[in-house]
Amino acid sequence: MQGNQKLNLFSFTMIVVGLVIGMGIFRTAATSAKDAIEPSVYFTAWILGGFVALCGALTYAEIGSRYPVTGGYYKVFSYAYHPSIAFAINCIILISNAASLSAVALIGSGYITKLFPGSAWTDIDKALISCAAIIFFYGINLMGLKMSSRAQNILMLIKIGMIVVLILALFFPHEQSAVAAVTTSTSTGVESMSWVQSLGISLIAVSFTYGGYQQTINFGNEVNQPAKNIPRGIFIGIAIIIVLYLLVNLSYYSIVGFDQMKGEREIAYVVMERTFGAKGADIFSFFLFFGVLAYVNALLMSNPRVMYAMSEEKTLPSFFAKQNPKNQVFTFSLTVFAAMCIVILFFAQTFDKILNFTIFLDCFGMVASSATIFILRKRTRHLDGTGIFKMKLFPLMPLIFMSAYLFVGISIAMQTPDTAFVGFCVLLGFMLIYFISTKFRKPVTEKSQ
Repeated sequence: MQGNQKLNLFSFTMIVVGLVIGMGIFRTAATSAKDAIEPSVYFTAWILGGFVALCGALTYAEIGSRYPVTGGYYKVFSYAYHPSIAFAINCIILISNAASLSAVALIGSGYITKLFPGSAWTDIDKALISCAAIIFFYGINLMGLKMSSRAQNILMLIKIGMIVVLILALFFPHEQSAVAAVTTSTSTGVESMSWVQSLGISLIAVSFTYGGYQQTINFGNEVNQPAKNIPRGIFIGIAIIIVLYLLVNLSYYSIVGFDQMKGEREIAYVVMERTFGAKGADIFSFFLFFGVLAYVNALLMSNPRVMYAMSEEKTLPSFFAKQNPKNQVFTFSLTVFAAMCIVILFFAQTFDKILNFTIFLDCFGMVASSATIFILRKRTRHLDGTGIFKMKLFPLMPLIFMSAYLFVGISIAMQTPDTAFVGFCVLLGFMLIYFISTKFRKPVTEKSQ
């Protein structure tokens, strides 16, 4: 990678924030509230989610410093485990990421269509709007990392601005404050759950909202001074995200009310409408749609690098590693991932339907990738004391992170066992594909590290 295409600290930090803050905070608060039996469960889930994200950030910061390579998320698996596990988990992660991108774009289109209340918007109409956004940012990414990172910076500033507006709504008079109604009804079918069960299910939506930062290790040596800027970018980004999420949830809780949140989808629109009127809510939705596209752009930047890494390891054909000689864009991989997103977009029904499946697949990736820190610490002892980032409180931090995602995965399996079964089958299916494909190619000599 040429020096003029390197990411500086600010650009890398904006990528971290962009990977995490997608549409989630503008939608999953309602889902998390619906699954919480009382406000204490709801806020515990969001605080716990932030703490788990911080533990994960510490873990991935060290992984990225010890193994700073392009496509790091795949190569860490391949280096630490058997290549079949790397292939299978990364394939399901790619599917999960494409599904997440499509769902987020679809929900973003739900906000923009609120500007035209008289029109009868169908799911196909919203899918077409989302498809247009994906194609647009596909074109931006074809121009190179520097151009796409500039677009990312602008979009993230817009999106952070929208979050700040939601927070400032706390200090403006609004139509009604529904907090007084918080403690009464629980008509969502969760009243029979225990506090811990409710917390586990509420954490599913919270995990989706906090997830994404682990993909930053895909950029590896494309970051200026990776040993220094990878951990700094993750720390700064996660700190920004935690503060913003907690304040936004306080705004939802205070202005909409806990029980009323359960039935809302475009919950941010309701906050704006109660605070600034219908016209203010429309203006907010317009800018929010473009800010949310930062998530689309960030995933289009990161996931082709996984395909590139898999191609270098000979688990995908060599053309997945081809780069444009002028701007180092992984053109074929980018095209394949964008096409995957568009295909999933027209098959995905709603955000809620794909949420559990996406998070269950993510649980595999989170636990397996964070566990590589134990292997990397042993194999890269020679890097200790050379200026790389090394977390404190090891192994407590990665163990907390892994335990949290095991808890979420078990909660999904208990709530929707069919989803868990399909997830296991997908994982085993990709492992089978790997072993079948290895019989039809020559063995590759493993590179020494």
